[in-house]
Amino acid sequence: MAEGLVDGTVPPLPPRYRFRDLVLGDHYAEGEDRVRVEFYINERSFKERLQLYFIKNQRSSLRIRVFNFFLMAVSCTLYCVRVILDDHRHIACHGCTPKNFSNTTENWWGLLWVNRPVWLWALQVSIAIIMLFQTVLMLYLQHKGNICQQLMSITRILEFLNTIPFIITLFWPPLRNLFIPVFLNCWLAHAILKNMLNDLNRALQKIQTAFSQQVIILCSMLLCLIFTSICGVEHLERAAPGVDGKMNFFQASYFVIVTFSTVGYGDIQVNVWPSQLFVAIMIIAALVVIPIQLEQLAFYLLERQKQGASYSKHRAASEKHVVVCATCIQADLIMDFLNEFYAHPHLQDYFVVLLSPVELDNTMRLLLQIPIWSQRVIYVQGSALRDQDLQRVRMDDAEACFILSPRNVMDRHEADQQTILRTWAVKDFSPNLPIFVQILKPENMFHVKFADHVVCEDEFKYALLANNCLTPGTSTFVTLLIHTLRGHEGSDSDSQWMRMYGRSSGNEVYHITLGDSKFFGEFENKSFIYASFHAHKKYGVALVGVKKDEEDSEIQLNPGPKHIMQASDTCYYFNITKEENSAFIFADSDPEKEREHKRKDSKSSLHNEPSSSSKIHSIIASVGTLAIEYYHHGATRQHGAPTESRSDLLSRQSQSQETQEGNHNAVDTQEQGSMAIELQERRANDPAREALVTGKPSTSSGRNLLIPPAGEEERVPGRRRPSILPVLEIMSSDPEDEETGITFTAEKVETEVDGDIEDIKVWDAKNESDWMKGYPPVAPYIGYTPMFSHLLANPRKLCCLELDQPCSHSNHHCARDYNWPNNSIIVAVESTAPGLYNFIVPLRAHWRPKHTLKPIVIMVEKRPDTVFLESIAAFPLVYYMIGSIESLDDLLRAGILQADTVVVVDRESSKLAEEDYMADACQVVAVQTMFKLFPSSTIITELTHPSNMRFMQFRAKDYYALKLAQKQKREKERGANLSYMFRLPFAAGNVFTASMLDTLLYQSFVKDYMIIFTRLLLGLDQAHGSGYLCEMKITTDDLWIRTYGRLYQKLCSTTFEIPVGIYRTQMQSDSKSELSVTIDDDDQSSTCLSEERAALAELVRSKMKKLGLPESDYDAEATEKRSALSYVLINPGFDTKLELDDVIFIIRPAGGPNASSPMPPRRKYSTRRPKTEGEKREEPQGSMDTRL
Repeated sequence: MAEGLVDGTVPPLPPRYRFRDLVLGDHYAEGEDRVRVEFYINERSFKERLQLYFIKNQRSSLRIRVFNFFLMAVSCTLYCVRVILDDHRHIACHGCTPKNFSNTTENWWGLLWVNRPVWLWALQVSIAIIMLFQTVLMLYLQHKGNICQQLMSITRILEFLNTIPFIITLFWPPLRNLFIPVFLNCWLAHAILKNMLNDLNRALQKIQTAFSQQVIILCSMLLCLIFTSICGVEHLERAAPGVDGKMNFFQASYFVIVTFSTVGYGDIQVNVWPSQLFVAIMIIAALVVIPIQLEQLAFYLLERQKQGASYSKHRAASEKHVVVCATCIQADLIMDFLNEFYAHPHLQDYFVVLLSPVELDNTMRLLLQIPIWSQRVIYVQGSALRDQDLQRVRMDDAEACFILSPRNVMDRHEADQQTILRTWAVKDFSPNLPIFVQILKPENMFHVKFADHVVCEDEFKYALLANNCLTPGTSTFVTLLIHTLRGHEGSDSDSQWMRMYGRSSGNEVYHITLGDSKFFGEFENKSFIYASFHAHKKYGVALVGVKKDEEDSEIQLNPGPKHIMQASDTCYYFNITKEENSAFIFADSDPEKEREHKRKDSKSSLHNEPSSSSKIHSIIASVGTLAIEYYHHGATRQHGAPTESRSDLLSRQSQSQETQEGNHNAVDTQEQGSMAIELQERRANDPAREALVTGKPSTSSGRNLLIPPAGEEERVPGRRRPSILPVLEIMSSDPEDEETGITFTAEKVETEVDGDIEDIKVWDAKNESDWMKGYPPVAPYIGYTPMFSHLLANPRKLCCLELDQPCSHSNHHCARDYNWPNNSIIVAVESTAPGLYNFIVPLRAHWRPKHTLKPIVIMVEKRPDTVFLESIAAFPLVYYMIGSIESLDDLLRAGILQADTVVVVDRESSKLAEEDYMADACQVVAVQTMFKLFPSSTIITELTHPSNMRFMQFRAKDYYALKLAQKQKREKERGANLSYMFRLPFAAGNVFTASMLDTLLYQSFVKDYMIIFTRLLLGLDQAHGSGYLCEMKITTDDLWIRTYGRLYQKLCSTTFEIPVGIYRTQMQSDSKSELSVTIDDDDQSSTCLSEERAALAELVRSKMKKLGLPESDYDAEATEKRSALSYVLINPGFDTKLELDDVIFIIRPAGGPNASSPMPPRRKYSTRRPKTEGEKREEPQGSMDTRL
């Protein structure tokens, strides 16, 4: 071969690889021995084919069993016909002469011979031949082992007993009248029925539970027992002497039923000893067989109660239902779902099917027996991973499927894995079914992105806690929004704050198309800001967002004044009820009078003459309906108040301070014939209003209703008289207007910046390029959507992230060494998780001014992994330290004395508590210790169970807290969805539980936009042109605004911001007021508290001295006495008075990633830590540039 290749010649191919074989293949090769192999040849024999048809094939064997059952039933029916047609006087063999018997002796021949007509005999013989043929054939097909064992079975004996005698009569005619116990075929029918039920389950996929099958078998056995007794007694009584002593079939049936029921009337008796013996045997058999069957039936009944029922196919076709899948059915979890789900009126007719692999506990079993739930809630024990169980709950016919995660689990990753598998199984079984998924860890969200609605607990939890640090009460604000409340809570309370708080808690998020709305329909082709202000002024609704009717359009929160409302826009607003449930009622229903009122109002507005408005009466519907009161508001102007046109206003602005007006003009400016919803009547003789008109100070004692008196602007150089501009219908494109607006904003910026020039200097840095805005370079987990944030151009070294460990770039040992200009935020966690990233991002959002950023200190018990540290290294002023809130040294090193807020996150390891509600014990005691040591600290705590919030800042003799506890009990008895809403820690936003977010997923079934809306509100998502939630604080310089409605107008007319709520803190005025929550006023208790306070102060000072911290930082005079309470007001009324230190929730319009905020922020810094003159602030190398 090698020589041929060297010579350049190619050797010939072997015969097998000739050209023809290469082209045509080996099939045409000649001289080849090939073997054909046939498979499953054993199934082609005659016996195997018969076995396949009669036994192996499920459908054919089922048909054969149905046919055999029919034959057994027909044979028993023919026997009954023979008994009814039988003549007792003609007893003899076929063709023989009947014998005469006396009436006193037993006729034993009557037991052997019967009177059988020829046609009846022919039918019975035909059936017998068919039965015998099938019996022999089945013996042949099922023959395995000993043939005698098969022949001696009870079934075979009965078959031979009722078939062979009929075959013999074909060859010996005298035996045609021979008695044959054909009625015993009922037991053959009973055996066939049991096999047939099994075949039905296999062949036709009929879901027959063990309980229902056992019931059928028991009924069949009872029927066979009674039928056998009836036929046996009737036949044995044929031997009774005389014709009158014999029983017919009806009398035998009556006798057996009366005997088996243990009634025993005695009117019919058996006369011969064989029948008496037979009845005794049958009674004994019944006493043995029936209890066994009843025991099995009871066992299956108990098992069925444990496993739950199946949702009926007929009910699924006519009724609507949703399926709730959960690992374990917890009472709190399910009751939250049911209360929120059935809070919506159009969901009252829905059924809820609970699918869980675990058995119901006693508490849940009792809850489901309550009439309100027993008729609408069905429990099914099964797994979402089994198609049979999904078929039992009729998943294909369901309206939606909710897949919930367990709350109290130690391994949250394992819980998410189970949730993911359930979601995949449901999607595979029913691809078009809407799926609502609750997941715990954000890194697992991308597995279930295909679901229609997904709520990640950790993602929302950390975002809420972060917003709580800057905007107090955000957690309460959002929780009340996503819960369905009536607004009647607290209406019977003596406390004014409870009534206001309970009334505003009924506000929810609703949506409506602008063209179909009475609230917003009149604002078509007007700016969004104009529509929001006037809708709130007229109807009391807060328009906060809009969505265009365009493809791929998104919800926009406060898109700003440049958005022009169109008829196809979808409006999102806050209100106590949706517009469809609101009634618009005129007190004067006469159309002529209404038109006359409009003409008068029009003339009064044109000629600047006052008119009296018509009296309107508010009608509030009893169930879910809000009556909107219409007022002809054109008559509410002050008498003699001048009317100012838009051109006059712009001229007044351009002339700076030459012409000045009071604030009442701008507030009371209204269009012709406009109507407003009023929560309270306006007082015409209000001293504050008179002060606005006259420009003189009011003699009223109200401290926040005054405005600067007339002429004050001349006494204070450089100060302008406050005024409120009207809200324009559309953004003007006139250069003069734009110039005016710029001049106003520039003056306002200059005024505010001048007062804070010292605070800004501490942020100056050497290299401005170290600061940037952009997207984080490292994603914390798969599926995370990057958010535009404040970043460092050069991420810090990982060693520089540890707060209390010096490195080559820094020599700091505690938080105080950093000399931060702003107080910090401490978040205490057990271990770092990717979800913690969502706590940092809202605090470093791009729209937050740089000088307002607060340092973040993550106190973690376990050392973070490198991946997490790399993801946070690009954020400015973010540190971590190893420590625990249970250690005083760790708290001091973390800078609790320089911290504005301490956030305590729930511990996952606490879920191992033996008692379920003890899971919060560690957090509660640790927070109580922190409160004792540092009373002035603001602590936000996450708990596992909402009921444990009553232990936050616990005082044994806090009488006001005890009063609120009684209030909670009453609200719970009334069936309130949030019975704990009046607890002071919750109302103030100082406590949070992840269970508060569960209703967000439930509401998405009715409001499919709720998850997206909440994500935008919390800053978890950024939509193009959408605004963001922030805050502003009412100071003494703002009290001239007086009311919430005037503030609404000022924000809309200047910075285009929309207020949506108030976080109010009411201080204790005197010891006898309702806000007084002192522990004890006696001298003994005060002395004890003073001694305890002194001992704690000495402990803290000793620790500070040991750590090298100045003792002057610790405020030893702080008291534990609660001197104030805080609460949230959502969408308050137009005339709600503003108070000092009110924090206003506002939605600021977006300026784009590269645009600055439209309103300069208030530069107010905490002064809890005294500043030292000449103190320099040092930053480690590689840290952020803190220049403004």
